[in-house]
Amino acid sequence: MSADFWIFVVIGFLAQLVDGALGMAFGLLSTTSLLAVGVPPATASAMTHIAEIFTTAASGASHTYHRNIDWRLVARLAPAGMIGGALGAYGVSNVDGETIEPFVSAYLLLVGIYILFKAFRPLWLREVRDWAVPLIGLGGGALDAAGGGGWGPIVTTSLIGRGHEPKKVIGSTSLTEFVVTLTISATFVLTLGWSDLGSAIGLVLGGVLAAPVGALVVRRLPVRPLMIAVSFVIIATSAMRIF
Repeated sequence: MSADFWIFVVIGFLAQLVDGALGMAFGLLSTTSLLAVGVPPATASAMTHIAEIFTTAASGASHTYHRNIDWRLVARLAPAGMIGGALGAYGVSNVDGETIEPFVSAYLLLVGIYILFKAFRPLWLREVRDWAVPLIGLGGGALDAAGGGGWGPIVTTSLIGRGHEPKKVIGSTSLTEFVVTLTISATFVLTLGWSDLGSAIGLVLGGVLAAPVGALVVRRLPVRPLMIAVSFVIIATSAMRIF
């Protein structure tokens, strides 16, 4: 096996470790890393989406095993996310996703700061009967497809910011991301055609190996440090995109 293959394995492992533990960032971290090692932008985005089908399936299964899932939240989030993902993937062929990226990054930066603020205050958890859940799923799916990533940062941070339990949000959004990613990938294949994505196998292998570890980490961590970690990831990645 080539050295590039093992680089992709390491990228997939580290990106999924972060994603499994925090419920976000596989797409962002893997795409950014692939660009850094010289992979063309279109190929990097395509590899990431194909790899996410497998990594999100493994991550979702692991979170289910560790009982990090709120099934009511999944039932409300998944349909809206799939619709948004299909619309976003279809529309990105005619609309430049980079046009809205600064606005999305600015929103995420503010949400990250808000979560950090809440992490140092008493946690007021709510029942998952939030009217905004489907809208968050719809927007998260559309922006994930249009921007090459963002389901985790948008959906996870928004739900945590609205008062839902972080562990359940991370597990539920990780499981839901599988069907959203599958919908996005299928839409891309139907609208843009199929290309050679054999190199995505390295990302898949690394991501699948890391998925059980990330699920175990989120089950063991207390809530407050988890919220702080989530906020730091969002603030850092959003700030880099803006500046």
